[in-house]
Amino acid sequence: MKTLILGAGYAGLATATSLKPIPGLESLLIEQNAYHTFETRLHEAAAHNTPVTLPLLPLLRGTGVHLEQARVDYVDLDEREVGLKDGRVLMYDTLVVGLGSVTNFYRIPGLAENATELKQLSDADDIFNFVNRTFDNGYQGNRDIVVGGAGLTGVELVTELAQRAELLSKERGLPPFNIYLVEAGPKILPILDEALRAKAQQTLEEYGIKIMVGHRIMQATADSVTVQTQGGEQKVIKAGKIIWTGGIQARDIVRGQKIEKGPGGRIAVDEFLRAKGYSDVFIIGDMGLALNQEGKPVPTTAQHAGQQGRTTAKNIMNIVQNRPLVPYEPTTLGEFVSLGGLMAVGWMKLPWNQKLAITGGIAHVMKRASEWKWRSSVD
Repeated sequence: MKTLILGAGYAGLATATSLKPIPGLESLLIEQNAYHTFETRLHEAAAHNTPVTLPLLPLLRGTGVHLEQARVDYVDLDEREVGLKDGRVLMYDTLVVGLGSVTNFYRIPGLAENATELKQLSDADDIFNFVNRTFDNGYQGNRDIVVGGAGLTGVELVTELAQRAELLSKERGLPPFNIYLVEAGPKILPILDEALRAKAQQTLEEYGIKIMVGHRIMQATADSVTVQTQGGEQKVIKAGKIIWTGGIQARDIVRGQKIEKGPGGRIAVDEFLRAKGYSDVFIIGDMGLALNQEGKPVPTTAQHAGQQGRTTAKNIMNIVQNRPLVPYEPTTLGEFVSLGGLMAVGWMKLPWNQKLAITGGIAHVMKRASEWKWRSSVD
């Protein structure tokens, strides 16, 4: 059985590294880069140039999975083919689509053209280089940064940027720049409960970050954003760098007559993570609209992507060995938000569906432990 795995993000890599070389299974991982990127740590690369990649080939040893470094152009489920950017067309018996998401700019005028994303290593490099330039003695432009979106990525990014600015300020004798965190909703970090959110907000305020909740970005130019309050008042914020972390949508690369799509363009899947209407196609990670036990969409997080990848690998091997498929059963083990340095807030799951709130250094250790757990699961 020829199996193609598209993408080496959290979901695709978990699938590839969970497979075992068994008779009758031929597996190929298609990924444009020779490495896996820890997207959940890109904010550290953006602020401190922290290494956040792992080479793929060593991770695939012993799996029987081969790596093809190429970019996917399209996926046609009706024709059972995958087109590559170099013009080649690959056929498959079983397909795993884990090509992730793209940034959703919500058609805000000028935002896509003028804002930096934080989706890949080159984005982090761009932000890191800008921050360093602003502390050069000869720098003449605006040094302030506007970050749109106060979810997990936006909050983690502004705290790391504030730390970097403080360090460079002491080293080079220049004042730190202003950091604006702009959020259309009424609060930062909606994934957290009120007590943890308050702790996070207090930390951001201590960093001097200017938090602007209830402010919607209406348009962007090369050096400014226009924001509007819920009352209709508008103001212009000048900035040297605009960064948008305010939303994602599934990559629109898969076509098929029977495809069903939900919010954010995510493709509807059954209890085994197969695209509805296509029993030979698994859609995992940000692209798949998997549902939890209550029938609600599973969050697009690294821990859920990893769970989906491991379940998919098990089912691919079950298909080859004529065994029944196992359903996907999502579990949220916890959620931690890094707030720079050794500070973090979050919660972990306890027995009987209870949650334990954790803040400070212990929360930082727990977040790092979850990252090492992921690393060991694919190593």
